[in-house]
Amino acid sequence: MLAIHMENLTKYYGKQKGIENVTLDVKEGEIFGFIGPNGAGKSTTIRTLLGLIFPTSGKAEIFGKDCIQHGHEIRSQIGYLPAEVFYYEKMKVKDLLKYSASFYKGDFTERINELAQLMELDLNRKIEDLSYGNKKKVGIVQGLLHRPKLVFLDEPTSGLDPLMQKKFFQLIRKENQKGVTVFFSSHILSEVQYLCHRVAIIKDGSIIKTEAIEDLQKESYKKVHLKGENLAYEEYQHLNITNFQRDHYNGVQFLYRGQIRELLSAIEHTRIDDIIIENPTLEEIFLHYYE
Repeated sequence: MLAIHMENLTKYYGKQKGIENVTLDVKEGEIFGFIGPNGAGKSTTIRTLLGLIFPTSGKAEIFGKDCIQHGHEIRSQIGYLPAEVFYYEKMKVKDLLKYSASFYKGDFTERINELAQLMELDLNRKIEDLSYGNKKKVGIVQGLLHRPKLVFLDEPTSGLDPLMQKKFFQLIRKENQKGVTVFFSSHILSEVQYLCHRVAIIKDGSIIKTEAIEDLQKESYKKVHLKGENLAYEEYQHLNITNFQRDHYNGVQFLYRGQIRELLSAIEHTRIDDIIIENPTLEEIFLHYYE
């Protein structure tokens, strides 16, 4: 069963495009990455799925139910951590979380304590006394306290120090192992590369690529470093290369797409001292799609 289904989902703010014809499926039980720079349409997509804003056109379903018609029913199974968190400043953390838990059936006291301990969150402090990072921890606990089947994370690690980010990733992996589906929106590509099973790249409100992480990195793209004297672009321009640049070590580097034997055949006719061929990072692939 699909956790999320979008078909030609479009949202305009007057004449300003938010997203346009977004078609995307997320399977139950996967951690799905949604990447793009700020303003690409990531938050608009999430808010439309959550029913916080209405689409201009298109279709959006969660667990097979329309996001608008069945929004109230769906939201009881969803956890959401927005990019920016705002709370009642005078409330204590424990009171805020207790209030949040009251919207769901059941007693979540033990769950709140467990998550707070894991995230090193002091439940007795007032919201107004918390740093931005600690407020983000409150958002994490709030989004997970009711044991949702689907979690939306919109730029979740901003404000968290590296050690806490690691704990957060471990928590998300643990929840995923229990069957929780995760929709992870970020512009920090190393996080997506580390955590997600599949990824969609969004540009100017439209999906330009959807792929498994390992397939995206291995899709015939190779990062090539050549060392030698007087290496020139003209010697390799007949190959399918992009991002050609000179480095500081008497050599050149570029992204190559094609058969390795063709690359090696071309290289043997040039004067090189050393060669390194490796898989590019997700960030380098991402920049390639945006250039």
